[in-house]
Amino acid sequence: MPRGRYALHDLHDHSPLGEEHFQCAPGPTGWRYVARRLTPAGAEHGSLDLALDDLGRPVRLAVRAGDWQVRGAALDGVTWVRTDPAGTHAQEGNVPAHSFTGASPAFLIATARLLRLTPGDPARRVRLVEFSDPVLAPRTVDRSWALVGSEVHDSGGGPLTVDTYRVGDLETGEQHSVHLAGDVVLAAPGVELEDLESPPSDFRTAE
Repeated sequence: MPRGRYALHDLHDHSPLGEEHFQCAPGPTGWRYVARRLTPAGAEHGSLDLALDDLGRPVRLAVRAGDWQVRGAALDGVTWVRTDPAGTHAQEGNVPAHSFTGASPAFLIATARLLRLTPGDPARRVRLVEFSDPVLAPRTVDRSWALVGSEVHDSGGGPLTVDTYRVGDLETGEQHSVHLAGDVVLAAPGVELEDLESPPSDFRTAE
């Protein structure tokens, strides 16, 4: 069960956005990721509980940022309920999308798990509902994902397969690389793995 800490940075000026302390693990019916977010000053800022089924679909999403909360799942596309800080209004949403995304590195792993690309596959288009900090406002985005390479490294605890993805924003045309090892993000824009207490889970052996 991987457990560790990510440092998060602003994509534009690289200023620190805080830390995400996480643990995750595959199970008999999918994969689960739980985390808590801290501000740069160390104060509690939010949390995430994401569970996927064995096909990579989100069966449960519970995310909090400040006093804002969202709960969602794959249902007729994706469906969610967003609650305001006062707790007096709940806004429901539904979009014919594949999954969710947001600031957490967990969503990168979830998208890769959903697409299950192999090297040489053509780029796949995926529609996601993004919940943006600080108020978890929903926005539908279209991305392209391609697995451009896989390399096996000797990690000291056994071979470690690192997958490199090219991810494109179909609205702006911007592209960037995401490096994953199993269910851990090694490097991605705005994400830095600072601590990992146990090796990543290998989805290949879990299937």
